[in-house]
Amino acid sequence: MKITFLGTGTSQGVPVIACDCEVCTSNSKHDKRLRVSVLIEDQGKTLVIDAGPDFRYQMLRAGVRRLDAILFTHEHKDHVAGLDDVRAFNHKQQSEIDIYAHIRVQEALRKEFHYIFSGNNYPGIPRLRLNTIEENQTFDVSGISVIPISVMHFKLPVFGFRIGGFTYITDANSISEEEKLKIKGSELLVINALQKTKHISHFTLDEALQLAAEIGAKKTYITHISHNMGTHREVSKELPERVFLAYDGLEISPDS
Repeated sequence: MKITFLGTGTSQGVPVIACDCEVCTSNSKHDKRLRVSVLIEDQGKTLVIDAGPDFRYQMLRAGVRRLDAILFTHEHKDHVAGLDDVRAFNHKQQSEIDIYAHIRVQEALRKEFHYIFSGNNYPGIPRLRLNTIEENQTFDVSGISVIPISVMHFKLPVFGFRIGGFTYITDANSISEEEKLKIKGSELLVINALQKTKHISHFTLDEALQLAAEIGAKKTYITHISHNMGTHREVSKELPERVFLAYDGLEISPDS
């Protein structure tokens, strides 16, 4: 399994429009963060978790030639806004693209992209096959077993996902003890941390580090990072062993 971080930024991305802070004016490639998403390549299949407004560029930048499925964590715009661009894969593959999401998220997609689901299938619109994710029910994506993990994004339920030894959680600020049991034993953990100061709907860096210590994965990567976190270089110096800030383009594997 190979995981590529397509984007590691928060909803505004980094740099933020019209911001002159140290992070937003940094020349380091590690401080250039598109909206959060990951590419998973396993067993000859290609999956993407979330398709935000940078989806098109992320596909081009990563050189993705085939897409088997998209898994959605939740319906916020920075996670779904790029869905229309799957039509390029429809054309190339001459097939529908499987979409996996909670029924609530599917309803949001039907409203946001009403023209896709109107029944007026004029040429060029995305062709999707919706699949419902149920809480506490492992599901199969092109032969790959996926365990959904229920977390809270303030008052909004959000799905994280575990595939083998890899667990991915974004946009969370609390996880129940029951759901943590699904994460334990992961070799690779990806968890969100927006900034160092308290936030209503995201883990802080300290909160993410506490979770990382509790889970005890071989390696933990921080994602969904805002410009308020600080520069990649300086924050990296503060992290304990086996914990790293993710950055756009980073490739990792449970075996590495």
